[in-house]
Amino acid sequence: MARLSDDAIARELARVPEWERAGDEIVRTIQLSSFPAVIALVDQIAALAEAADHHPDIDIRYRTIRLALTTHAEGGLTGKDFEMAGRIEALSRSG
Repeated sequence: MARLSDDAIARELARVPEWERAGDEIVRTIQLSSFPAVIALVDQIAALAEAADHHPDIDIRYRTIRLALTTHAEGGLTGKDFEMAGRIEALSRSG
């Protein structure tokens, strides 16, 4: 999958407004009510990532998760990153 242009990235970010660009990544911070809730969401994200073979960087700090997505093989952002971001958003809203 090819890297996206800056214009395409801006269009994709409009679809996932909770995410923001940080260089060659898109990032999102999610705060939940408890540490077990954080771990449950990370477990769900891990299952999605394994199925898609596209894995976010995940930083857990008590009740907060920081997620970062990029397509390492392409050296930047691709449609795979935004597809995964959308899937993560659906999970975070359902929990």
